[in-house]
Amino acid sequence: MGVNSNTLLVIKLPDSRVLRILSRSVFLALVILTMPCIDSILRERPEYNNFGSDVLSNSQLLNLLFRDLAIEGLLRKGDKALILSPGIVNVRMVHNLNLQHLHLHNNVSYVVMDSGLEGQRLIPDETFDFVFTITSNFVDTKFVNRVVKIGGIVAIPLSNNNAPNGFRKQSNYRIVYLRSYNSTIMALRKVSPSNEELGSSTRRHLCQLESEAKKVMLKGLEDALLEPPRRTLLRSTKYLKKIKFLPELLGDTLESYKRRVFIGVGLAEENSALTEWFHQNYPKRNQDFEVYSLVVVPEEEEGSSRVAVHVDVSDWLMKNVKEEVYVVMKADAEVVEEMIKRSTICLVDELFLECKNQWWQGMERYNKSKRAYWECLALYGRLRDEGVAVHQWWG
Repeated sequence: MGVNSNTLLVIKLPDSRVLRILSRSVFLALVILTMPCIDSILRERPEYNNFGSDVLSNSQLLNLLFRDLAIEGLLRKGDKALILSPGIVNVRMVHNLNLQHLHLHNNVSYVVMDSGLEGQRLIPDETFDFVFTITSNFVDTKFVNRVVKIGGIVAIPLSNNNAPNGFRKQSNYRIVYLRSYNSTIMALRKVSPSNEELGSSTRRHLCQLESEAKKVMLKGLEDALLEPPRRTLLRSTKYLKKIKFLPELLGDTLESYKRRVFIGVGLAEENSALTEWFHQNYPKRNQDFEVYSLVVVPEEEEGSSRVAVHVDVSDWLMKNVKEEVYVVMKADAEVVEEMIKRSTICLVDELFLECKNQWWQGMERYNKSKRAYWECLALYGRLRDEGVAVHQWWG
């Protein structure tokens, strides 16, 4: 056919909307095809390297972290420290740390978690003041609980993938530090002995039970008096019979504990009478109790009912009380409030709470107390909520 200048050649192209749909479909198909490759690349990233890929950079970040922990008072000069690693690569990184400024270079131990099981068994209980884990994914929680001292610090990077075998916050730990570097670092203070088996015969600290379990266990305790009783009632055997002592409440023979301790916190002359009362009235189940007297003295300020303790009760408990010890204590409200602040109240199994208030009759020394009786009831209720077997003590 010849070309005629009067003839037009028309080529019809697809609608632009059709082209857009077609191009997007091709792009989506390419993405779907490349997904397995992307996933395999992500899976190859080492989980333990939470601080980045460069070893020198990691060491620098760890030095920065340890300096910050020292500034916060969580890592002190002379502390005995343990650094846990899931692999030999991280051990090399840790050896690049500069710990001389903390005087820790001679007090640091290293454990490779995937190959150091025998080494773990050789470490005595409560050996370390500070434990740091390179990762949260490979930590043996039971091992850490065993080797860190009460009052010691455990620092971990928070896991991004919630690994089931990572370190979990235990009920006997309190968060004291949370800061973000390449990873978020959390530090926890161990405030009481660990309780791994709730059903064992030595498992008695009610503070760590769930709230409903606490209510059931403490339901048998006598109710708090809504107003201070008369002295004649306190002297009667009828009032004494109302006290539901913990061994009777739980049906506990007290035989399973390696030690049983009674601690009186008060004036010297009061502690002497208190010890006599304890031996005459407490259901000791024919078991021997060690008796300790922590002496307090009244403050000299005019009109003050506060007391000053010769020893730090919380520190004393953390140094002298372990999981296998059964502890009964009598203490003043001010001492108990300080123990609550220090998170050491749960080291006590049974507490006799003395709360002096403006209704305190026949005690001229405390008549000027500023504490209202409802404040005493509030403290009593708080202790019950915490899971402490608490009784009101009237002297």
